[in-house]
Amino acid sequence: MGLGFTHTQYSADHGAPEATRRAGALLSAHPMPQNQHIMGWGAENPEPTPGHYDFEALDQRVTLMRATGATPVLTLCGAPDWMKGGRKGRTDWSRLEAAPDPGHYADFARLAGLVACRYPDIRHFLVWNELKGFYDEDKRRWNYEGYTEMYNLVHAELKRRNPENLVGGPYAVIDHEPPGDEDGSPEVRGAWGALDRRSVDVIRYWNEHKAGADFLVVDGSSYTRDGHRTIPDEFAATEKFADVTRWLRNVTGLPVWWAEWYVEPPGDDGTGGRDGWSEQHRTAVQATAMMQLATSGAATALYWNPQRTDGDCPGCLWRGTGPDDGGKRLPMARLLARFAREFPPGTTFRQVEASAEGGARVRTLAHESVVLVVNTEQQQVAARVDGRALTLAPYEVRWLDC
Repeated sequence: MGLGFTHTQYSADHGAPEATRRAGALLSAHPMPQNQHIMGWGAENPEPTPGHYDFEALDQRVTLMRATGATPVLTLCGAPDWMKGGRKGRTDWSRLEAAPDPGHYADFARLAGLVACRYPDIRHFLVWNELKGFYDEDKRRWNYEGYTEMYNLVHAELKRRNPENLVGGPYAVIDHEPPGDEDGSPEVRGAWGALDRRSVDVIRYWNEHKAGADFLVVDGSSYTRDGHRTIPDEFAATEKFADVTRWLRNVTGLPVWWAEWYVEPPGDDGTGGRDGWSEQHRTAVQATAMMQLATSGAATALYWNPQRTDGDCPGCLWRGTGPDDGGKRLPMARLLARFAREFPPGTTFRQVEASAEGGARVRTLAHESVVLVVNTEQQQVAARVDGRALTLAPYEVRWLDC
């Protein structure tokens, strides 16, 4: 599948007509996998009352994915209120992240099967999202037993509906602790730190007790679980993605999907640190993270598109489609599209010689006809890459055709 992205609350299916047309054309020009949740993140409650359905919003997103040539993916999350102790016919969006009650796991599996039948061209399904609602506060760990029970019911239902449906889980958050922290697992560690033992336990249990899986799904960030540190620095910390991918492939033998990956630490207010870096800085770190995913053999990586309706949109793929001049391509869209095209899964990479004056750090990734170069410094750098003399602007990301 390679690189793609996930739709969030705002996307190219609503807004000013000229802006949505422009954003749609951007997506059509470089088709890639697109992912949508079945409830929330732009979709309404699909079954507000047992047996009564509302697929209008989800239909619109699926129509957008089809119209722009995407390989469509669905994340089977969240659950209608009546499956998690709420009132029938009412949607309390503050409880979107609550898990179904165990007595309703089978109802959620049935709903997943209906969704799969409604969109017969969709073959890829992620079961739930970040184990939302499955954390056991008393035991201070994830309720991986409950999640796996629900996963197995969903897996069986999707395969019953169509054996060609491809199903993955557990969509676990792969957190990590700083080096030397006692909560870090000895199994997976690097200069960036060590995986949280609870994350490792989820993977181990699910892998041993799952009924079956076509791929493994995780998400994670390059910053520590306390949310404030990228160790040794924001570029070197991206090595976590490669180390974890290799470990997951070795433990499970499954293709590895990163449903989300993040490189910027959240702000102190918990809203995210996307405004803390320039777009050049952010894009350079993203490019480095994508290099790690590609070289370690990740099968799919879905960029979480933090779209806004209008105004400045750090890290977004296009300007918000609210105003008429919206929908214009932003730097991350340019990087994502070309990286997906140049370095799909299975690419044969080649080594290139790269050096920079004054010990500056330059990252590269290459195949026989192209070299991607990233300047990880906040100042201009004179470098020599693959036999060529270059002057790279601060945090510049440059493609060299061979």
